[in-house]
Amino acid sequence: MVSISDDDLHAERRAALALTQSGAPSIPSNPFFGVGPITDATLDEADSRLRRYEFDRWIEANYRKFDDTGKDIGAFTTAELSRSMHRGYPADKILLDMMRAIHRYFEFPKANRIAVGLGGGHSGYTVCVQHLLNANEADQRVYVDTPRPEGMDAGASGFFRQSWATQLIEMHRFAEKGDESRIHFAEKEGAIPSARTLADLGISVFVGVGHETTGANSYTNEEIQELLTWLDGDPENRHAVFDATSMLGAMPWTPETVRAVMAKCCLFMPFQKAIGGVSGYFVASFTPSALALIERNQSNPSWAIPRQLKIAPPLDPKQPLSSKRSVDAGPFYDAQEDRMLGGVINTYSALAFAETTFGLMQTERRVGSVIELNKRSAANREIVNEWVSHNPLFSLVVAEEARRGAAVTLLKVNDGAVSTSDLHARIIARSKQLLGYEGITHPNGDHEKGLDAARYVNAFPGTPGDYRAWVGGIREPSDITALLENLKYAYLRAKIVVLEEELERRGSKIDYAKAGDSASDRVREGTVNVLIADAIGLRFGSDGRLDHSELIAYIGEKGGVFHEGSIKAANAADDGKVHFFYQPQLSTADELLSEAGDGQYDAVIAAATFIPAGAKFRLGGVRIGTGTGNMGSASWGGANGEGGEAPLMNTPGINSRATAQMAFKALLKVMPDLPVDVLHARVATGDFDTGKNLAEYPTEKLEGKRIAILGYGNIGRELARIAKGFHMNVVIYARPAHRDNILSEGYDYAETPVAAASGADVLSVHLGLGRQDPATGIFSNAGLVGGAVLSALNDRAVLLNYDRGELIDVDALGTALSSGKVRHAAIDADIFVTADGVTGPMKPYLSLLTDHGSKLELLPHAAADTDHPTRVSGAKQAVDQLLDAIRNRVVTNLKGDLPEGYVSKGARSPLGIGRVTRADIARLAGNAEHLATLRQASETIASILGALDAVSDEAHLERIADRYRELLTQSVLKQRELFTKAGLVAPSAGD
Repeated sequence: MVSISDDDLHAERRAALALTQSGAPSIPSNPFFGVGPITDATLDEADSRLRRYEFDRWIEANYRKFDDTGKDIGAFTTAELSRSMHRGYPADKILLDMMRAIHRYFEFPKANRIAVGLGGGHSGYTVCVQHLLNANEADQRVYVDTPRPEGMDAGASGFFRQSWATQLIEMHRFAEKGDESRIHFAEKEGAIPSARTLADLGISVFVGVGHETTGANSYTNEEIQELLTWLDGDPENRHAVFDATSMLGAMPWTPETVRAVMAKCCLFMPFQKAIGGVSGYFVASFTPSALALIERNQSNPSWAIPRQLKIAPPLDPKQPLSSKRSVDAGPFYDAQEDRMLGGVINTYSALAFAETTFGLMQTERRVGSVIELNKRSAANREIVNEWVSHNPLFSLVVAEEARRGAAVTLLKVNDGAVSTSDLHARIIARSKQLLGYEGITHPNGDHEKGLDAARYVNAFPGTPGDYRAWVGGIREPSDITALLENLKYAYLRAKIVVLEEELERRGSKIDYAKAGDSASDRVREGTVNVLIADAIGLRFGSDGRLDHSELIAYIGEKGGVFHEGSIKAANAADDGKVHFFYQPQLSTADELLSEAGDGQYDAVIAAATFIPAGAKFRLGGVRIGTGTGNMGSASWGGANGEGGEAPLMNTPGINSRATAQMAFKALLKVMPDLPVDVLHARVATGDFDTGKNLAEYPTEKLEGKRIAILGYGNIGRELARIAKGFHMNVVIYARPAHRDNILSEGYDYAETPVAAASGADVLSVHLGLGRQDPATGIFSNAGLVGGAVLSALNDRAVLLNYDRGELIDVDALGTALSSGKVRHAAIDADIFVTADGVTGPMKPYLSLLTDHGSKLELLPHAAADTDHPTRVSGAKQAVDQLLDAIRNRVVTNLKGDLPEGYVSKGARSPLGIGRVTRADIARLAGNAEHLATLRQASETIASILGALDAVSDEAHLERIADRYRELLTQSVLKQRELFTKAGLVAPSAGD
């Protein structure tokens, strides 16, 4: 072993740190790279559980119960199959279906029968070959495509391939007439000699074990053609049998060559990997001539074959020793007759066989035909070749490109002196800890969590190389690259740890501070000044002033400093802290420009105050609320947040409930239209008799009325919930991307505002202003509710606009009020008073008062901005978002473009408001007690509903209903409450 100096170890460590400083690469979609062509290929635990339920439904749909008249009386369930016997119906049908599916999908020719037997790959393949060989035949010669065990050329074979060859030797060695000299071995691993060579050697049986999964090698197209030529020379007496564990779906040859191999060769396939080890079994295809050879061997046997593995059982079961044995009674699927000639001899799992059929269907659905699977395998092999060619740290163990396997890859690390030292094996072992779930810990105690990128990349005993993984067509091409990148990253990170351990052992000092924490490079230090341009406290304190004490305390808790008034009057220290200057009196553009036009404030928090373009805030701004139409600073590119140097953020959902509740309150004032004030007056004066006078005041309830909501944002969704609670029929207009979510919540979807308004009794607008045109300053949704939309309403409809005043075409509203199409309109919009008089979005509505004053309710945009707890909560969130953006360059609730140097953290809204984000799911996952209770309730519901759906017998259904009625209803109520508390009763945010 090479000895490496301390200086060289330090240099190697620094180089590895530099190569990994950008962090771990993306991981493959599935960390399990140790499965074959028949697999569920589920992505994760959730996908696996979903697939399991899908499998249950598939079982119930395909395996039915019939009474003695042939009437369908319900489904077999997985529960019944798991406790049933392996004989009779439906077990026989399940076996037949599996064999038919394997034969069809892999395109075996109909002339070839497929046997099924119990046992794994090692015992099964030996038995498969045993049936073809006969030590009593002195002229039978066998060729094995792997070097002689323990010979000079066997080093590349590995233990398992040598074990196959060893068994063939031992079979002859211990047979009465055996002669191991009849077995010829290849000079190098996985090699097929020429047709002439095989013929000259007198070979009658070719045994291929070199393509087994440990080898990561394939046969070249030329070798396969030579083998086929040899077979064609005497098809009745020459036979080839392959261990096809990694050949199925990974034959990198032309479709014509693949079909020839499938037709002319015998193929053995262990399937226990495909079903997770539930029940190991194998299938093996045999050509007609091979079956004839097996039949001849049974009449002159040279060795015993275990009963449960015998594919040629006795014709007379009463005479197991002396009776003639025949493959015609064996456990074969005959595709020509589409039936099983016999069954598996011993107990097997019917569910395991059903899972194989189901798995093949999944593979076909995801990948396509076996031709496509072969193509993808070959393409994945090229991805490996290409990647290795650009990454000299790695090399492929199989040097000849044409011989490299299309199912398995075997990689070796070439890291100079490190790879020839005793450090190499330690690094490889540690890298596999990091690739899995264990992770690795540095000598200073820093722990790197496991990547969960590859759980099964171990090379088999005796096999050369460091990493071994399945890369066949069952894998997405992107996963192959991701796996390789993770192997490289894991090796380098493990190398760092092992070198540190070695340096620590030698007593050489290590500078752990240079570990390359890129996150620390983003931290921004220094004193920062923030302007708060709107009132925060919306209730009065004991001193008669608006109370903003909660925000003062919160800023103090966060390490900031709160100031009343302007930065110009304050004596703020340059102390490296964030200073907040509270000036709610600022209103006009001139006032804002005078205060913040020269950039003395680094950031701003605002609610309703308009921030003009000339006000400068180099580190960003936050709008308390959703719409950012008032955030006009050029520092972030205006209201759209496009093109500036600073991030623009908002606090969506903070005032959603307050706004929706106030909008619905406005509706309840006129619908139902019961004149409660009149009734109160008459009751108070004794001028009312319930029996006689009620008929004078007919009204209609809200239930059954149609409410059209324009917009599917936080407020629109909250209003829809309230309306649904009153049993109204809700229709929502939104972008097509929201259609499925709207329908999933039980609402109707409208493709246009006119379609939503058609036949509606109530129209509520919650679209927001939309994008502002930089040239005209006009917002895209201005005037969207015009004559066409209003005319589509039912007569005497109610219009609610608790969003932005500009959304309504005021002239069209006047016409609708005059005609009676709209009987009442409630508008909540900004209004400002300046030296020039009244301005703001409310101003046009004032012109309607003369003719329609009794039909209007006009509010000064008060619905969202008069709730004290909401405003304080929004201000606290704004402080958090600004601090994160200022100090860490991390942006939450970004509006518009993400400036260079910043990282987006996605969206955040109050629990239960807005869409479900990744953070919401993570929060649930972090609450172990809540999650466990919710899981129990949900699995209980799924189990009972599954039983109700599967069972058709009336008496059985009654038993289930009696047993589980209380448990089901309690679980449903519990689940609903738990989901609501977790804030998950909403569509996904799509992040």
